[in-house]
Amino acid sequence: MAIQALGYVGIAAKTPEDWVGFGTNLLGLQLAERSAHQLRFRMDDRKQRLLVVPDSSDGPRFFGWEVADAAALSALAAKLEAAGHPVVPGDAALAAQRHVAGLIVTQDPMGNRLEIVHGAESTSEPFQPGRCLSGFRTGALGMGHAVLNVPDMQAALGFYRDLLGFRVSDYVTNPFHAYFMHVNPRHHSLALIERPGPGLHHIMMELFNLDDVGQGYDLAMLEEGRVATTLGRHTNDFMTSFYATTPGNFLVEYGWGGRAVDMASWQPVEMTSGPSLWGHERNWGSAEMRAEARRLKLDAAARGERQPVQVLPGNHNPIRGECAWWDQLSAAAE
Repeated sequence: MAIQALGYVGIAAKTPEDWVGFGTNLLGLQLAERSAHQLRFRMDDRKQRLLVVPDSSDGPRFFGWEVADAAALSALAAKLEAAGHPVVPGDAALAAQRHVAGLIVTQDPMGNRLEIVHGAESTSEPFQPGRCLSGFRTGALGMGHAVLNVPDMQAALGFYRDLLGFRVSDYVTNPFHAYFMHVNPRHHSLALIERPGPGLHHIMMELFNLDDVGQGYDLAMLEEGRVATTLGRHTNDFMTSFYATTPGNFLVEYGWGGRAVDMASWQPVEMTSGPSLWGHERNWGSAEMRAEARRLKLDAAARGERQPVQVLPGNHNPIRGECAWWDQLSAAAE
């Protein structure tokens, strides 16, 4: 598999300054750069994970997907071009701006700009979260996941699954149609939801401590309209999370306790119990969709459907060697 992780996400913003407080005070990211041309946020030892750039409109600007090295990048570029997807090599200036050794630029069928990169830069400067929290589960799993709205599911699957090699973890057909796909042991690094009009539905950030999520929920509840989906737990990746409305009017899922997949043996299945075991009232959805989601989870609860809490290496603390800032912190405490 060429793609290994979601490395970074770029956001266009009419008022970038709205992201300063949201990114640091609620999400707990570190604001590493605040300039006229971009805001750069850290969430671990990488130099950047989230970029916010000024624009005339709000929305996703680019998605940075990582491959192993220059050879893998060249091979993927050739595969994309052979399938009729134009590829533009990123120049040295763009690579320096993205803090990577090299990259190519292409588009998915929905028009989303994809930057496929290798050699992302890290820093020895300790990560300094914007509020008191234990840190983000990243490392080899990447920054989290992205969920895209796709008007044509088959075209999107043909690109991400059949061409780029994303593997299906599972899928749902009720109360909405969605596919969840993995490129590493994170249950999904990408999901596709069939909805009119392309766009970014949400990005997910996973914490090391459930209390970090709960305290973030308290902060979000202080602002009217900030909570888009209430606290709940998913049926497929077992994540306990809530969703916050961003200044860009898409969502951020803020969660803990995600499930890992066995890359060698995992078989995709249809999830028929609905998207959530409990909670997750989707304030953004139609009345019909919300009612059906509520019916599915109450039926599942009546059947006694339960899932174990995920106590996995890296779920509560980073695995040694995955994150330099955590290694330094752990060593200092020993």
